[in-house]
Amino acid sequence: MTERILVWDLPTRLFHWLLAASFAGAWITGDSERWRDLHLMLGYSVAGLIVFRILWGFVGSRYARFRSFLFRPSELAAYLRSLVARSPRHYLGHNPAGSVAIFLLLALGLVTALSGWATYQELGGDWLEELHEGAAVAMLAVVGVHIAGVLVSSLLHRENLVRSMITGRKLGEPDQGIARRYGVVAALLLALGTAFWAWYPTGSDGGGGVSAAHRSDDDDERV
Repeated sequence: MTERILVWDLPTRLFHWLLAASFAGAWITGDSERWRDLHLMLGYSVAGLIVFRILWGFVGSRYARFRSFLFRPSELAAYLRSLVARSPRHYLGHNPAGSVAIFLLLALGLVTALSGWATYQELGGDWLEELHEGAAVAMLAVVGVHIAGVLVSSLLHRENLVRSMITGRKLGEPDQGIARRYGVVAALLLALGTAFWAWYPTGSDGGGGVSAAHRSDDDDERV
């Protein structure tokens, strides 16, 4: 007999929504010099969140661990065929298509954050800036496909996957759920994020990325 069981722990859910908000904010502020410092802070947040998620993928709860959603290419192909046939297999955790999106988002998020930091530090030429922009665009595309997949899966499985990422609960057998919410870990993640956002010097030089000499050159040009 199925019932609503706990599948997604609090840290996983918190990571999901913080990453979505941070990436969205970074994308919106990406082309604005006025919001440069906020853009940098959000970019650093994306990097920090991904580092946490990688660690949590090894030590987290059952469905948060990477080993729970490592699928063979044949399994991915079979799942995609079942989607086309409108009879997809139900997965309590991440399905094969969703797992691909997650790994791509983690990889692209790291590339975007690291290339953005390196560009801001003036460690490379135009190619680095192009890499940063290209990775961000690719990440946005994956987000779009991921959202579409969530909507399609929600309709085909007749379950609200967005709600499950808020409540952490899905329909399943009682013995399939996780036993702990890991609220302490979620609280620590939120506390660290809040402390970083409170400390980050927005309105100044955005974390020391631009040297005083560089700012002086800009001032001289304006004079």
